[in-house]
Amino acid sequence: GNPIQVPVGVGTLGRIMNVIGEPIDEGGPIASEGLRAIHQEAPTYTEQSTEAEILVTGIKVVDLLAPYAKGGKIGLFGGAGVGKTVLIQELINNVAKAHGGNSVFAGVGERTREGNDLYHEFIESKVNADPHNPDPAVKSKCALVFGQMNEPPGARMRVALSGLTVAEHFRDQGQDVLFFIDNIFRFTQAGSEVSALLGRIPSAVGYQPTLATDMGALQERITTTHKGSITSVQAIYVPADDLTDPAPATSFAHLDATTVLNRAISEKGIYPAVDPLDSTSRMLSPLIVGQEHYETARMVQ
Repeated sequence: GNPIQVPVGVGTLGRIMNVIGEPIDEGGPIASEGLRAIHQEAPTYTEQSTEAEILVTGIKVVDLLAPYAKGGKIGLFGGAGVGKTVLIQELINNVAKAHGGNSVFAGVGERTREGNDLYHEFIESKVNADPHNPDPAVKSKCALVFGQMNEPPGARMRVALSGLTVAEHFRDQGQDVLFFIDNIFRFTQAGSEVSALLGRIPSAVGYQPTLATDMGALQERITTTHKGSITSVQAIYVPADDLTDPAPATSFAHLDATTVLNRAISEKGIYPAVDPLDSTSRMLSPLIVGQEHYETARMVQ
C-alpha cells in the first residue's frame, strides 16, 4: 500500500475534500494535476529562503502593530464570535487580489456548520466560484480540506497534512500561498486520542509523549523556499485560558507573530477586534520595517 495521496493543483480550488482527497461538496470528481503523498520531508536548510519580507495584508492594525512575515506563521488567538473567520476571509480576499496567490483552508476538528458557512460565504464574497451556477468572471482562489469533529481521531490528526500538501504544491510552482488551519489545537487533541488508542504512556496533562515531534513535523513543512512561500494563519484554542497548557505552549515556539482578538474590543463594535498590546510580531524591528514604522507603532501602543 501507499501513504494517503491527495489531488493537488488548480482543480482543487473552490472544492471541498476530506482527509483522503475525496470530494465532499457534491461537485463531481476533482480535476487534479496529479496525486501527492501527504507525508513529505520538510525542506532542507539549503532550500529555505531567509529574507525577512513583510506580507502586506491591507488590514491597518495588523500591518502597523504586528506585521506578518511572508512565509511566516501567525497564531490567531480568539474565542467564538470575535471575528476569526471574517479576518481569515478578509486576508484571503486581500492577499489573493493583491498577490494573485491561492489559499488553502484546513478545517481540523471543526464544527461542520462553520465549515458549511465558510464555504457559502466564500461563494457569496466571490472568493470562490459557485460550482452549481458558474460565473465566468469568478475564478476560485481557495481550496478547502475538512476533517470535522465527528470524524475519527486518525482523520482529524492527518487532515492538516492533507491541506498542507495541497499548499506545498502551489508553493513549489512558485506561488505565495496562504494556508489557514482552524484549529491547530484539535490536531494535538486528535494526536493524543490516537496515542492513547496505541497504548502509549501519556506525558504531561495526558497528552501524547510525541507532542513536540508531531507539532514539529507539521510546522517545519510550513516554510518559505527559494521557489515560493507558504504563509500560515493558525487559529489556536487555549484550553481553560491556560497558556502554559502543553498544546498551546508547544505551538508558541513555532510562531513568528501572534494576533490576539479580544472580546471586549469586538463588543464595542470595533472590527477586526485585534488587541494592540497583546499582539506581537518578530517583524516589528527597526532593521526590518524601518525606524519610522517602528517608532510609530511603539507610540501607538
